[in-house]
Amino acid sequence: MATKTTATALNRILDPLSRSLSVEAARAIIALEIDQALQDRIEELADRCNEGRLTPEERAEYEGYVEGAEILALLKLKARRLLGGCGVA
Repeated sequence: MATKTTATALNRILDPLSRSLSVEAARAIIALEIDQALQDRIEELADRCNEGRLTPEERAEYEGYVEGAEILALLKLKARRLLGGCGVA
């Protein structure tokens, strides 16, 4: 999982992108969802992680999904803030 420092850095890196979003793009980002097959895989890896049974390859895969989910969540937050600030929810 990202540390606070990493999250802050990522937030700063994504600021220019979020400032350039149109209302339509912001809505599209908010609507993004992880497909069910991928969600199932993430849950499988999470269970194996909690049980201490991940292989090194699975750990790398799982960490990649976690990082990707954190980026998506941050983008969605920025999109929601943009829409809220525009008075267009």
